[in-house]
Amino acid sequence: MMSRKSRKKPRKLKETGIWIVLMFFFISELFLYTWSRVQCVGIGYEISKAANRQKELVALQNNLNLELASLKSPARIAEIAKTRFGLKMPTSEQMIIIP
Repeated sequence: MMSRKSRKKPRKLKETGIWIVLMFFFISELFLYTWSRVQCVGIGYEISKAANRQKELVALQNNLNLELASLKSPARIAEIAKTRFGLKMPTSEQMIIIP
């Protein structure tokens, strides 16, 4: 009888060890999968924020280009030259034509 018990213990211990190893791998895989999904979702949020920021910057650039065009307007420059600096259009005697 002693020999039967001694045979069952190592077998039972071996089965328990195999189950522990299998559970360890299963739980490790579960944690790895969960971590990777969390990382994917986080990166998705970052991409979304970056895309929104890009849209905002493109809109700002368009507004600045429009403002630059209005500031470079010849009519605006002529008005500033007349009012701020007291300039006026040259007369025909003041003009020199270069051939």
